[in-house]
Amino acid sequence: MTRWQIVALFCFVPLFAHGANNDCLSRKNAPDGVLDLQTVIELGLCRNPETMSAYYSMESARYNKNAGYAGYLPAVNGNANMTKGYQNHNWGPWEYGASISASYLIFDFGKRLADLNQLSSTWRAMGFDYDDRVQNYVYGVIGAYYALLNADADVESARSLRTVAQTALDTANKKYRAGVVARADVLKAETTLASRNLDLERAKNNREIAKGTLLTKLSFPADDEITIADMSGDFGSPRENRSIEELISVAREKRPDLLRAAANKDAAWHRRNSMFLKNLPSISATGTLSWNDNGNEYFYNDNSHMGGSIGIRASMPIFAGFANMYGVKSAQASYEGAAENLRNANDNAMLDVFTAYQNYKTAQTVLMQTETLLKSATESEHVTAGMYRVGRATMLDWQTAQSELVSAQKQNNAAKYDLFIRRAAVALAIGDIKSEIEKEE
Repeated sequence: MTRWQIVALFCFVPLFAHGANNDCLSRKNAPDGVLDLQTVIELGLCRNPETMSAYYSMESARYNKNAGYAGYLPAVNGNANMTKGYQNHNWGPWEYGASISASYLIFDFGKRLADLNQLSSTWRAMGFDYDDRVQNYVYGVIGAYYALLNADADVESARSLRTVAQTALDTANKKYRAGVVARADVLKAETTLASRNLDLERAKNNREIAKGTLLTKLSFPADDEITIADMSGDFGSPRENRSIEELISVAREKRPDLLRAAANKDAAWHRRNSMFLKNLPSISATGTLSWNDNGNEYFYNDNSHMGGSIGIRASMPIFAGFANMYGVKSAQASYEGAAENLRNANDNAMLDVFTAYQNYKTAQTVLMQTETLLKSATESEHVTAGMYRVGRATMLDWQTAQSELVSAQKQNNAAKYDLFIRRAAVALAIGDIKSEIEKEE
């Protein structure tokens, strides 16, 4: 990854996290109106404390990196003193002094550069860690968003199925009053209606829980209200599929944990170099300028108060109790460990991509199967209802058809929104959740 690609990545994430309305942090309740997924995510990122904490950690690393440039600038120190000596029961005169000293590191065999590169790599790693947290949080919001849509769909399905059960009861009552069927048909229809009422209440309860989960992820009270937009019916079609090789290629370029592991490896490499270069000489230019007044009353001109010096200083550690040697060995071990972490992260990432891709393809197949099942169950219920009205089917047959319709409706709702989540999981696995959100708009 080039420097400009890294800069572009870092520019995207903070703006994405802070891209919501300016009043998002001060809000006590969720906004009114119908919110789409993009709006919900921006609102959540603006308010989420975990991603904000990661953002400030990245900022801290950036400032540490900027501080690393100080080694290329002169160091200037100033001192001032005022003393009064005491000897042989007598106090001497006040003595005054002031000095300013400067030093500049001329040559250190590249240790400054190694230290700066280490800080830069650490900053990049923190940036990728922030990006990783943002993407995982966004994925969690997407899951909660779809769960609420699924719960809404279940409530609507439960209402429509309750209407079917009410129709069955009304039909049974008419036929019973006409003397065509026995009282048992009415009782069976009443039982079915009671069961559908119970299903509706359960669906409403599940909807409240799903709503509370989404609101909590947005840092709003769980008992607040929020209305969200449904997704397109053409969403997640097989023509959108990409090959596993293409997905893995994208993951190698964009997945934040891989980029973070690579940046940590770079930081460990520069840290090892810095520890080795610490044992080599360094050459600095120095200079001082001082002024002193010892309080004596002897006559001399003012220039005699001034002093100063310039020079070149070379320094090299000779013996530090083997600390430098062990420091180099420790840094080397850290570098090798970071390289293994990168290899492990790469293996795990490839497995994540493969697993997410397979789950997504399976979800597509399941959705098509549940659509077929729902169409069949709906048609079966309509036919059975008509047959019951003309006396060619029993109430038990109608109840069975209604139960199959209930099951098919729930499976279809679950499969539809599970497909959305599985597709988002693929985007998360390749580290490109932003493009997934743009597709969903």
